Amino acid sequence: MNEKDVIDVISKKVKLVRHEKGYTQEKMAEVLGISKKTLVQIEKGRTSATWTCVIALCALFRDSEVIQAALGEDPLEVIETLAHGNIDRPREKTLGGKIWWKQIKKENDFILQQNVISKHYRIIDRDNYRWFSSLDQDETLIYFDELLENNATTL
Repeated sequence: MNEKDVIDVISKKVKLVRHEKGYTQEKMAEVLGISKKTLVQIEKGRTSATWTCVIALCALFRDSEVIQAALGEDPLEVIETLAHGNIDRPREKTLGGKIWWKQIKKENDFILQQNVISKHYRIIDRDNYRWFSSLDQDETLIYFDELLENNATTL
């Protein structure tokens, strides 16, 4: 999944998110920082949301079941991974990947997973803290091996 894919998917979900949250078009447009006319055009499929609008929607409505069904349990992880190319620092605790994640590899204290929707990769530890995310499988495998190496030398 790339930036354009996310824009396409989320643009088609704006109206559903608005209804899910009980917002009027006026309120949703205000919250997203766009005109009501632009929101109507997005909802009717005549135009796509901008990348900035998609980021705002995912950030402000990250708990939306509609957005989570489209991007997975943490929509901002997908957005952040796309924006930066990868995330290589320990972050907040995840839910462990029980729903939107396929386990690729597990060794020692680390688990390599792939998101079944966005197809990006992440490494979490046994306590479900995310250590790394990337769209690149090779990069993620290298980081995984480095984590294992560093973990082995500290024991």
